Amino acid sequence: MTKDELVARVAKAVGLPKAKVNTVIKSTLDEIASALKKGEKVSFVGFGTFMVAERKERVGRNPRTREEIRIPATVVPKFRPGKTLKEMVKAAKK
Repeated sequence: MTKDELVARVAKAVGLPKAKVNTVIKSTLDEIASALKKGEKVSFVGFGTFMVAERKERVGRNPRTREEIRIPATVVPKFRPGKTLKEMVKAAKK
């Protein structure tokens, strides 16, 4: 599902114009990104938690030359699904 498809579905479900729903969704995503930039967690009970995870420095290999290279430590966004979301997905697979 794309962002535009999500906007259309939410607009239909709540009876609001797509432009207003688009603004709300964009603002929500911007606030989540802003919190993650600050290293904060963003939790939605039952849905899941967005967080920042640290990846340690490691040794990799250049696939063309097979030469070992150092991959520096970094931080990446991560999502941990909540119990309710996991159960919904699991039930849909049956």
